[in-house]
Amino acid sequence: MDAPIYADICVAIAEGLDRSSETGRRVLDWPGEPTRDALPLRLIGGLHALVLAGADAELAQVFAGQVSAAAFNRVLARNDAALLPWLDGPPQTNEPGRSGALIVGLLEVARRCGPKLEILEIGSSGGLNLLIDRYRFDLGGVAFGPADSPVTIAPVWLGEPPAVPPLEIVSTRGCDVQPLDVTDPAVEARLSAYVWAETPMRLERLQKAIGMIRAQGVRLDRADAADWMEARLAEPQSEGVTRVLMHSVVWQYIPDDRTARIRAAMEAAGARATFERPLAWVAMEPDRALGEQVVSIRTWPGPEAREVVATAHAHAAWVRPGDTRATEGIALDAAAQVVL
Repeated sequence: MDAPIYADICVAIAEGLDRSSETGRRVLDWPGEPTRDALPLRLIGGLHALVLAGADAELAQVFAGQVSAAAFNRVLARNDAALLPWLDGPPQTNEPGRSGALIVGLLEVARRCGPKLEILEIGSSGGLNLLIDRYRFDLGGVAFGPADSPVTIAPVWLGEPPAVPPLEIVSTRGCDVQPLDVTDPAVEARLSAYVWAETPMRLERLQKAIGMIRAQGVRLDRADAADWMEARLAEPQSEGVTRVLMHSVVWQYIPDDRTARIRAAMEAAGARATFERPLAWVAMEPDRALGEQVVSIRTWPGPEAREVVATAHAHAAWVRPGDTRATEGIALDAAAQVVL
């Protein structure tokens, strides 16, 4: 994914990590499934935090491309106390660039169901993608969204410029089991550490998006995703407004019993949906076979099968509209779990 330094660090971990540090021992003895638990991202996030804080000169050289297993093990041994807490929980990144892929799904929903959308996002983290109505977009040279927005989302567009239908996002609301207050400087520093060192433009965009929330917040609830969706779907829906479940790179982190409840709740609500009060589901989730993200949608009333409308880079650095190679996107509607 165009991150050669991080790739080299991961190789150094895989081939040369030893037990000279408590961090090394904990990684090598990891009790879970490391990929599903995002163990490399947990560890590298902690390392990048040290780099951003200027805490270790040798580590700064590693992140500048001078990667060796010996240097890596020395760094871990010196920084155990700072690094161990980063292993305690999954990375809770919040990448505003993903709005550049999600918007492709929302445009298709607007095309099918009408221009007015009510967005309900699960796994919102700090809520930066709840700003999707406030971002400016440039998709293959086609621009839309507020012209005065501090943030323009402009992925490399690998296809024909899109035809943009009328679109009005009337509201956005999200939930997370551990929502982040991005206005807290400590939280901003943590999110910054999860931004890959090779992509300084992502860090700049993150900071501008956080500034937007400082200026005007978002509606973000602390809640279990299944409980929250069941409650939202039970609420009255305005005529002429499509209710949309939206999420990105979160499905794999939700326990299987909760994803089953969300699917069941969406199917039940979909059975009640009408052309006056439609329902939609827009997701950006990883396809393990492709190694890319799949943007897929489902609408009620509408086709019974989930449809792929694009594939994308994990941070939506590029978007390929109309790519139907993906297979895992349909797993959201089945018993299978999507795994990064």
